Amino acid sequence: MRILSGFVAAVLFASPAYAQCGGGFNSFVKGLKTEAVQQGFDKSTVNAFFKGVQQDGAVLKADRAQGVFQKPFIDFSRHLISQNRIERGQAMSRKYDAVFDRIEREYGVSRGVLLAFWAFETDYGAFQGDFNTRNALVTLAHDCRRPELFRPQIFAAIELYQQGNFDPARTTGAWAGEIGMVQMLPRDILENGVDGDGDGKVSLKTSAPDALMSGAKMLSHLGWQPGQPWLQEVTVPAQMDWSLSGPGKPRPVADWQAMGVQARSGSLTNLPASLILPQGRNGPAFLAYPNFDVYFEWNQSFVYVLTAAYFGTRLEGGQIYDSGNAAQGLSGAQMKQLQSKLQARGHDVGKIDGILGAGTRAAVQAEQVRLGLPADAWPTPDLLNRL
Repeated sequence: MRILSGFVAAVLFASPAYAQCGGGFNSFVKGLKTEAVQQGFDKSTVNAFFKGVQQDGAVLKADRAQGVFQKPFIDFSRHLISQNRIERGQAMSRKYDAVFDRIEREYGVSRGVLLAFWAFETDYGAFQGDFNTRNALVTLAHDCRRPELFRPQIFAAIELYQQGNFDPARTTGAWAGEIGMVQMLPRDILENGVDGDGDGKVSLKTSAPDALMSGAKMLSHLGWQPGQPWLQEVTVPAQMDWSLSGPGKPRPVADWQAMGVQARSGSLTNLPASLILPQGRNGPAFLAYPNFDVYFEWNQSFVYVLTAAYFGTRLEGGQIYDSGNAAQGLSGAQMKQLQSKLQARGHDVGKIDGILGAGTRAAVQAEQVRLGLPADAWPTPDLLNRL
């Protein structure tokens, strides 16, 4: 389900002499080989790593097929969260109770967070992907959509191969080059791989303790704050300044309480928090604490991140969210039309893809303010018509 991995420092190692992307595939691979040798890899190792490398059209097709992210939060979350996934998550929590206890002691990452990623990424390890990882990484680096994301992963994979932890011909995983039960890219494995079961190896495909410990270390490295919450469902008043809502707009919890925002159950935590209204002021409502931002280092899709964060709370006994009575949204075609109109008005919405991402939400909210509408960042047919 991942469309972008945040566990990548987007650093280009290549000299300007080498094509960063595009051109003939064989010439591109030749440049990678030359660069790898210049980075210090043995020439025979490099030649063996790239032997038989092929461009994978299925990878490019998967990279462009992101229609599921057009679903609004309620539909998307119901699509991903099933009773079976909840029950299996609870069973996995019991089975690996000692591992999760260790993770919470050493990294401060709550078990629900990792269980949710484990469920969504590979259905608790059952479906880890059958794309050849080397071919996927080289294909995506050659493609000019996001070469800065994938090119450094090739050299990390060579390092893993040199260590004996990667087989260029047989290592498989997701279409975007991630490997194992919680889907980690090669550099993620180099930097955060943990031998969780004590067998002397980091085996993310076959060892749940290794995969879970490695995922926890990665989250900790990305800034996860031990013992702090990440998401909490709230109720909101009928009227307030809705333009204050949205990801990345933290305010003291006391401010939200003064505006009438209340915990749906339990009490609010005294931390800065952003008010998240995924389907507007009449739909579900959440306060997102600082740990929520770490989720965007895992995946940059807003609807995926919110669903994973919410599922984490459910796996720890949280209640089903109140879906409310959200206003009618837009179809995929209407969303693309809206994005085109917003772009024409000077807003940066990124790619016209029909996905209500962060850029489109910010633009919608700005236009709602301009038009005197409740600025809850939820696009409706009425807004589209007004534009």
